[in-house]
Formats: sequence, C-alpha cells, structure tokens
Amino acid sequence: MATSELIEALQALAHERKIDEFYLIERLEQSLAKSYERILDLEWDARVTIDRQTGHIYVYELVPVGEPDEETGEYSEFEERDVTPADVSRIAAQNAKGVIASIVREAGRQSIYEEFSGRVGDLVTGTVLQGTPDFTIIKIRDGVEAELPHYDQKRNPNERNERPSNEHYRHNQRLKVLIIEVRDPNSDAPKMRGEQARPAIVVSRTHPDLIRRLFEIEVPEIYDGMVEIKSIAREPGARSKIAVSSREANLDPVGACVGPKGSRVRMVVEELRNERVDVIQWHEDPGTYVANALSPAKVTNVIIDEDNHYATVIVPDDQLSLAIGKEGQNARLAARLTGWHIDIKSASFAGEPLSAGDNMLIDEDVEADDEAGLCAYVSEDGARCRNHARPGSRYCGVHADLDGE
Repeated sequence: MATSELIEALQALAHERKIDEFYLIERLEQSLAKSYERILDLEWDARVTIDRQTGHIYVYELVPVGEPDEETGEYSEFEERDVTPADVSRIAAQNAKGVIASIVREAGRQSIYEEFSGRVGDLVTGTVLQGTPDFTIIKIRDGVEAELPHYDQKRNPNERNERPSNEHYRHNQRLKVLIIEVRDPNSDAPKMRGEQARPAIVVSRTHPDLIRRLFEIEVPEIYDGMVEIKSIAREPGARSKIAVSSREANLDPVGACVGPKGSRVRMVVEELRNERVDVIQWHEDPGTYVANALSPAKVTNVIIDEDNHYATVIVPDDQLSLAIGKEGQNARLAARLTGWHIDIKSASFAGEPLSAGDNMLIDEDVEADDEAGLCAYVSEDGARCRNHARPGSRYCGVHADLDGE
C-alpha cells in the first residue's frame, strides 16, 4: 500500500465511522510505535510520525540523554534517532489492518460514549436488528446500536434482564426503549463478559422511567410541567401504578393523563404491550394517598402510624380481595408507590388496629368461607399464604411459630 493510499484509506474510514481523522492517525502512530519496537528490536522506546499530507512514515528511537533522576531512575530528556527502515510502508501495511480495526472499534465506542453518556434516561426509538437468547440488538440510528439484555438471571447472575416477560421481538420491529447505561471504554471497572464485542449503549423496557417518558410524550400537561408524576411502581409486563399531582388548582391531573375516553393512557398501554396502568392522584395527606393508591378498591378508613411508617387500611368485606389483588399485586404496588407499609383488614374483622410490628395484612380472626382451612399468614407485601393450616392451628408448618404470638 502506497503511503498516500494509507492516508486516503484512513480518511475514508474516519468519514464512514464518524471518527476524527487526526485522532485516528495519532492512535495509529502510537500502535505502530510499539510494533516497530518489536520488529526493529530497539533498545529504547520508539516514536512514529505519519505525515498528514503525504502519508510518509518516520520511525525514531528515543535515546535518553544525560543522567536519570536519582529518585525515580527515569530520564527526562531524549534524543530522537531516525531508524526508519527502507521498507517502512510495507511493514506498516502488514500491521495496519488489525491496528486500524482495533482503533476504529475503540474510537467508535469512545465517540458513542461522548455523544450518549449525557442521554441516560432518555427515550429513543429503535429498530430490532437481531435477537439472541440473551439479548436483542436495537439500531438507534446509522452506526449506533444498543443492547437490550434479557439474560437468564439464574445462569448469569451478574447480567441484566430488561425485557418484560410478556414481550418477544421480531426483525425490523420498532421499539421505544429507555437508555439506562452507556459503557465507558476507558473505565477501570471490571469488564462484562464479551463487553468489547457488545454495543456500548444498554437500553431497557422494564425501567419505571419508561412509563414516565411515555406519558411525557402523550400528555402535554406533563411535558409542560403543569402535571407532575410523583411516583411510579411497576411490575413490568403485568401492571403499573403512577401517582400524579397538578400545579394548577383547576386542572385534574388524573383526567389529563387518562385523556378523552382514555385515549392518552391507552397509547401508553399499547406501547407497553397491554400492561395495565393505574393512574391515581397523589395527596400530601398519607391516609388519602394510601387510599387512592389501592384503587380500584374502595377504602373505608386508613389508620396512620407515623412513627413506624405503617398504614392500616379498612375496606368493606367485598373489597378485600380487590384491595389485596391477585397474589397480592395491588397491595404490593400500592406499598411501593406510597413508600408505606400497608396492612389491609376487612371491615367485619377490624376490631382493633394492628400493631405496628405485625406482618399480618388481615386480622387474625379472618374466617372467610373461601379461605377456610388455609394458613392465616399474609405477608406485608399482600401475599396470602396458600398452604393449609395444620390440625389444631391457624397456621401452616412454615408459619407455625406465629401461634404463640
């Protein structure tokens, strides 16, 4: 390869990959210096310069001058000795292919990092390029790809799963994704498995802020700041709750988010592949806020224990199962949304408030016909134990120690 051809090739690569041409040449000079040290078997370090106009390559050996520093033993001054071999261009061409490929890859990652590191938390639209059992590659734009990981957490505990369980993607499908990380190529942190071959940008479809960004797109009042999303609780692919408040006295924040005939929230639900989204009104009073968070269940009363951050909720008998939700989902999301420990009791069995340290979500005297014979334990996240109680006890073998309380 002629020297001028080398410069032309570098310029073409720099233009194609959107990399600074002079940065690419500097990196090539550094890499070639190490190669020539080995090829020429130099005693001292080498320095390589490439003429930016002609492409001529010059190799210099840095010979130390004077005495080394007494403390460090290092030289501070060097004399450049020209050791350019006659076939310098041929040697450079032999080594350039692998060096340039490495430089282009690293420079490309650095360029992507500089462009996107400040965009963590942004919503972007991409196209599915390919999928594997462990991740999906999303094309954000020409030359920029992102990784949507969905690793098996049991086999790969150090990896992520950012795909809802109900979603599967096809080639060329368009997706809205949230940027959650941009890998720094110069970071000293331990590298992930195969990181150099993986895209630098990591995106998510499970992050709660994905819902926030989607509502900002669909609800102008949120984008303009008149309506604020106070909190989000999400179980990706199944159900989410968001709490909203208004900065305008006459503006209904829930109605603004739901939209005419539910049009706005429906667009969000469709983008989330029919994940259910409950929009509730935030309130500065904890009791009202907790009651709203348990929607669609109707709440009779809320008893607040400020010291222990517990909320005991009384609901009508026919609302108990709705308040707790399937497998405790409604109560669990309400607790995450509000930040309060929520204990739920039916009106029929709410004789006395629960103690603050009690993990029971319903009174110990529950004798509902549909749960007769079942263990009476209900965890603080709202999940009722489905084991049968032991003979002569109200609890199963796992929770038998509660009998003495």
